[in-house]
Amino acid sequence: MLHQYEKIILVALAKNNSTLDLRSLLAKAPLNADAAAKAASWLHEKSLVLMEHSQKPSYSLTEEGRDFAKRGFPEMRVLLKADAGASIADLSEEERKVGLSRSLSSGWLSIEQMPSSGAKRLAITPKGRAAMRDNPLSKAVNGLLMGNEPSQAEISLLSSRGILVQKQEKTFTLSLTAQGQKLASSQEAQPAGEINQLTRTMLLEGSWKGAQLREYDVSSPTDSIFGGKRHMVNRLQGRIREIFLQMGFEEMQGNIIESSFWNFDALFQPQDHPARELADTFYLEGTSPLPGENLVSGVKASHEKGWKYHWQESEAMRLVLRTHTTALSARTLASSCPKGSPPKKFFAIGKVFRNEATDFKHLAEFYQVEGIVVDEKANFRQLIGMLRKFYEMLGFPKIRFRPSFFPYTEPSLEIEVYFEEKKQWFELGGAGIFRPEVSLPLCNRFPVLAWGLSLERPLMLLDNINDIRSFYKNNVGWLRSAKMR
Repeated sequence: MLHQYEKIILVALAKNNSTLDLRSLLAKAPLNADAAAKAASWLHEKSLVLMEHSQKPSYSLTEEGRDFAKRGFPEMRVLLKADAGASIADLSEEERKVGLSRSLSSGWLSIEQMPSSGAKRLAITPKGRAAMRDNPLSKAVNGLLMGNEPSQAEISLLSSRGILVQKQEKTFTLSLTAQGQKLASSQEAQPAGEINQLTRTMLLEGSWKGAQLREYDVSSPTDSIFGGKRHMVNRLQGRIREIFLQMGFEEMQGNIIESSFWNFDALFQPQDHPARELADTFYLEGTSPLPGENLVSGVKASHEKGWKYHWQESEAMRLVLRTHTTALSARTLASSCPKGSPPKKFFAIGKVFRNEATDFKHLAEFYQVEGIVVDEKANFRQLIGMLRKFYEMLGFPKIRFRPSFFPYTEPSLEIEVYFEEKKQWFELGGAGIFRPEVSLPLCNRFPVLAWGLSLERPLMLLDNINDIRSFYKNNVGWLRSAKMR
């Protein structure tokens, strides 16, 4: 099936029985340049025409050149005024500075002094008279405005005045193939009185019944349309949020700037722990006030009894960019789960920060998925079952757990999922039961199940992405082609 523009081009080529460039084609076919180029590409893909691309120079006038074409060049305006008997005083500033000097240097004018008054009069020389009759500069400008191709001499002349713009214009030439020649002479290629659009008037008048409506070829190539869509990290956040809400969890919210008390001390990390060093933590200027005295004294006592050192309030007051969303769990335990309250389940999806080198699998800024379950009847088996269910709903049916160590959970484990495409196990997070030294000072509850999971890493596995930095490079082409999950 041929588009009506394709038919027009085929017939134009067949009638001229020759190769046509774009300009010649537009002169012989009722098409604009964009329509002709698109239809020519379709015909080339169908092997009906040979299409050869090339570049040719195109010329146009600068804004100053267009102004000269409208008002006349300064030197020509000076000649006209001189012919009318004007003196130098009658010339404009532009005419005196540009037109007069050019006219004099070209030998078109002479300056004569009147004997009676001593005034300076402009006199046109015979050479000036000839320039008024036939000026190459004016002729070159007028020819360019009429669409004529300038000669090399005219190009040099206009360029010397700085009023010519030269560009390389992309163009093409078309010629019929044997298949195209055969089709061009057939009935199929003859343009008919086709109607492109069915209008409201045609429907009301009923004239559409006798009209020949253009058929659409749904297999024809078209421009790609990129609809708006959410970033894949944002979409996965929504999916994880939906899973936890379906499992009966409440969402935790909090600030990315935390005190060392909530980020470290409340989680039973000693104040001389390596994780607190600048190598792993972004410290900020200023301090944060500590919470209530009872809570602070409970945390201090657990540190001094468990770690055998003198706990300092000044260290706990330091500000940091949170290194994990477990700080949200600590705050939630202290505010929402007093002794005797019913079992509760919480989750959070938040950005965390680590002062470490960036490479294909590490970022200084990334997302973490946090969760806690507060229930005196909870046990390790329930923790494993909940995590298994979460990853199954996320799309990882094969899961295993490995013993591990974390400062604030005991027992502790790492979660690994099996990725079929790579035939490998991948570690995606850590979990455990908060130590009594964590949960008892915060809410006087034990046990509390807890976990911290990666967000970007499962997305890398699901979409076969090898570099974690790809998510945040804002490569529009890559984002457009990324899978929607």
